[in-house]
Amino acid sequence: MPRAKLVIQRGGTVGKEFLLTETESNIGRWDADGGIFPDVDLDQDDPEAKVSRRHARILCQDGQYLLEDLGSTNGTFVNRGRRLLPGNRHPLNDGDEIIVGKTFLKFHYIR
Repeated sequence: MPRAKLVIQRGGTVGKEFLLTETESNIGRWDADGGIFPDVDLDQDDPEAKVSRRHARILCQDGQYLLEDLGSTNGTFVNRGRRLLPGNRHPLNDGDEIIVGKTFLKFHYIR
């Protein structure tokens, strides 16, 4: 069973945690009309709506977590590097910083 979490570092509720318990976790904003219910729902934490409804996803394969941008408007970044290309899976390490819109998240393994 996957055991990791994202913690909001900047933007929205600092310190808020999202547990990544599934093999695939979607990051985005809730949209009942569109039937979008992301596992990491940043709707309350993104007042300027810089996070796309379907922004990114984190996959767990063979114990390795991978981050993938889903063609978001404002991009997905890891450790302030260059913008991830949609569909390219970027391996995540413990302590990595993920930026979606104006929200900064920290990735942690749960021991």
